[in-house]
Amino acid sequence: MPVNPWRDLRAWQERLERLSSHHADSWTPAIDVYETADRYIVAAELPGMARDQIELAMADSQLTIRGQRVGRSAEDVHFHQVERGHGAFLRTFAFNDKIDIDAVTADLTDGVLTVTLPKVPAAPRRTIEVR
Repeated sequence: MPVNPWRDLRAWQERLERLSSHHADSWTPAIDVYETADRYIVAAELPGMARDQIELAMADSQLTIRGQRVGRSAEDVHFHQVERGHGAFLRTFAFNDKIDIDAVTADLTDGVLTVTLPKVPAAPRRTIEVR
């Protein structure tokens, strides 16, 4: 895969945002995105989240993952340390290949959301006869 400095810069920016955005009302889940010959896979760590707290949307070759993890709020609780993020998050991923939107699947198992995005197969090469 060729080096893409913009993608690398974006990855660093997301890491910095994750480290500096420990606000009480937002968080950024860790997400891996990888590719095989015929599909893209997006794996997001979403421990403690239920299916109804996660929303996925596809437009063209762009996937958006949105969700909200509710934090604990009790008046009689005094937290000594808070490291688990809670609140809303939104992540969008654009893919170079066309995605077969009707074949996209999503599975939430053991706190990991796995979205499988099959690529639309390339049209077969056609030879054109010159007359």
